[in-house]
Amino acid sequence: MKKFRAAIVGLGFGAEFIPIYQNHPYAEMYAICQRDQKRLDAVGKAFGVQKRYTNYADLLRDQDVDFVHINTPIPDHARMTLQALEAGKHVACTVPMATSVEDCRRIVEATERTGRKYMMMETVVYSREFLFLRELLQKGELGKLQFLQASHQQDMDGWPGYWPGLPPMYYATHCTGPVLGLPRKDAEYVSCFGSGTIRNEMAGIYGSPFAVETAHVKLRHSDLSARIIRSLFDVARQYRESIDVYGDKKAFEWPLVEGEKAVLHTAKRPEHQIPQLVDVPDFAHLLPDGIRKFTTKGVYDLASNEHLSFTQGGGHGGSHPHLAHEWLMALAEERDPWPNARQSANWTCVGILAHESAMQGGVRKDLPTWSFSG
Repeated sequence: MKKFRAAIVGLGFGAEFIPIYQNHPYAEMYAICQRDQKRLDAVGKAFGVQKRYTNYADLLRDQDVDFVHINTPIPDHARMTLQALEAGKHVACTVPMATSVEDCRRIVEATERTGRKYMMMETVVYSREFLFLRELLQKGELGKLQFLQASHQQDMDGWPGYWPGLPPMYYATHCTGPVLGLPRKDAEYVSCFGSGTIRNEMAGIYGSPFAVETAHVKLRHSDLSARIIRSLFDVARQYRESIDVYGDKKAFEWPLVEGEKAVLHTAKRPEHQIPQLVDVPDFAHLLPDGIRKFTTKGVYDLASNEHLSFTQGGGHGGSHPHLAHEWLMALAEERDPWPNARQSANWTCVGILAHESAMQGGVRKDLPTWSFSG
């Protein structure tokens, strides 16, 4: 059984994946990389990882590294991904793929030129809610899909660095991923409107004034369209990553409040019997024994040590071990992961182009043909 040597780059959110790789039968948790030596050594000691790098270029020169899992700030994703691909490493990268259409294209072309694998580690499409929806769709219980919508609303006041004022749609893959991923379709074009305004001191950072951006997405080779809603600042809302799916037999609506039950609507029942509160099951049984426990808890015993994105996001729907498992099985089976580079680019470019559309009053923006998966 071949084990793939993992190198995790960025140890804030990235530390969540260390014990998952340590307990997966196809992985060897080989190296970690962090610029801060103190932080690097603390994490290395806590998890027993001996190979440690403060310099990314040095890590990429290590011939024993099979893949890098990048968990660095958003502005670094494209550059670090391209450097790793050119160094002959497979790349798993947290979302989004990039913040420009051009950088997405460069990554797609680099994977095809180098033969290396790329996967954007989008959490929502491996959450228990999405896996439940996928099961309902595969069993035919939803019937014909008629409409999808997704929202990602979050209060990011106080987040450091590049976050203040970030255009909402630059970080849209928690919405675009599920609405495109469930029907397995590419986005063909998008139109987006901005609404409201954020504080002047934040709006000036990126030149993005909107408090909320709302987009409609036309799905390619399909009669479906989808709506996505994003907000990051100056909007009163508990954190919510959600997808609602409407079929002609059943519809699924994500809980409005964290901790409540989802709603499943069944057509042609008496009106008061149409909605039903449902518990979404966990899907740990799909995973190897050693990593099943990570669908219901983070890697730390103390909640105060968990990364803010994990705690705000309600544990990301138990997605982390599913993401790692899909990635490792793709490497082991020598196939593309899901989402692969083109699919990741399509999901990411929807958000980038949606923001451009909003800044231009809602004009239609076509997705580049090189982002189509087939």
